[in-house]
Amino acid sequence: MQLVPISVDSIRIAHPLPFPLMDKDGVLIAKRGYVVPSREDLLEYSGRNGGLFIDVADSEAHHKAYVERLQTMVREDKAIGEIASTKLSLSRDVERFEEPPERLDWLDLQFQANALALESQPEYFLQRLDKLSAQLQQNCQDMADGTLFALMYLSASDSRMYSATHGMLVATMCQLAARDVLKWPQHEVDVLCRAALTMNIGMSQVQDQLALQKEPPTAAQRKIIDEHAQRSVHALERLGIDSQDWLDVVRNHHQQIPGPLSTRSPSERMTRLIQRADMFAAKLAPRASRHPIAPASAMQSCYFDENRQVDEAGAALIKAVGVYPPGTFVRLVNDETAVVVRRGANTTMPKAAVLLNRQGMPTVEHTIRDTSQREHRVASSVAYREVRVRLYLNRMLALTLPGAIPVRMAP
Repeated sequence: MQLVPISVDSIRIAHPLPFPLMDKDGVLIAKRGYVVPSREDLLEYSGRNGGLFIDVADSEAHHKAYVERLQTMVREDKAIGEIASTKLSLSRDVERFEEPPERLDWLDLQFQANALALESQPEYFLQRLDKLSAQLQQNCQDMADGTLFALMYLSASDSRMYSATHGMLVATMCQLAARDVLKWPQHEVDVLCRAALTMNIGMSQVQDQLALQKEPPTAAQRKIIDEHAQRSVHALERLGIDSQDWLDVVRNHHQQIPGPLSTRSPSERMTRLIQRADMFAAKLAPRASRHPIAPASAMQSCYFDENRQVDEAGAALIKAVGVYPPGTFVRLVNDETAVVVRRGANTTMPKAAVLLNRQGMPTVEHTIRDTSQREHRVASSVAYREVRVRLYLNRMLALTLPGAIPVRMAP
């Protein structure tokens, strides 16, 4: 058992604990399901026992509890400063453990993206957006496969903060296609990323509600959906955004105009790329009211335009991220089930880590398969809901790095 420290602020008072709490020596303080009556009691437990600790294997439950706490604060209309100061903290001491807290970094990015829709002060909005955009672009530069894996996995596995995750996924796909395939100048990539992150700012709360709502949209929700592009433009203008290209992309990001990119203005090219990526990501994401479609099917639907011709923007996206992007699940011809961890030289031949063996049993070790080899080719996509294996994102991200070795599953 590996212990990691957690912050008092990350625990919900008067709610059942989703994980056991321990002291620094691993002695149980409170079992799973115990209801901490007050913050004062929690501070007393922490002070008396040298801090609060959990098993690293419970970090997923800790993450979900933290997200629920943030969402409760948003619903209660707490001040932005109070929400932003709430700490997740598997604290800095976690760096001394062999498993880095990448899962927590992605939670932080999710919350940064989510907070954009709540910001009303222009100077703070632009600061938040610049920081988030720069971090996403840096992640794409340093670890493109890991960035895709994290966002694809979060889109498939967690519908909370849907609008934030969706925007980050679209921004990531678009900047990889623009930078690596279409070779657009950096200033266009910057505008593209910011437009993707803010295209739905006029309906982010409704998007989050619909991701969890089993009923069809109400008339009021439908009105917001229909008007969201213009509502987003108005919101951006109120926040001081005056870039005409940026505003035009947000205003027109649902336009479906087929044809080559070369005949379009810069904002029209960016609009088309975002439209195709937005469509793909929306089909991928689960809803309470429906299941997502297979990633390969979603990707292929953006490859052809409205006239059933090859779409230049869609083709660039597929070349950039692959038919089976990192973070998606596949079945191999040898009947193993795996998760894609790295793109391959060919868009249909990625590297994948085995999760289930031929008998459908979880593997002890996540062996990496090169699907360009005949015996390990991809046979089909597999929906996330069909893969009943618990994944730890911080462990899986290690496999997205070149030269990664198989990861042993925790007993």
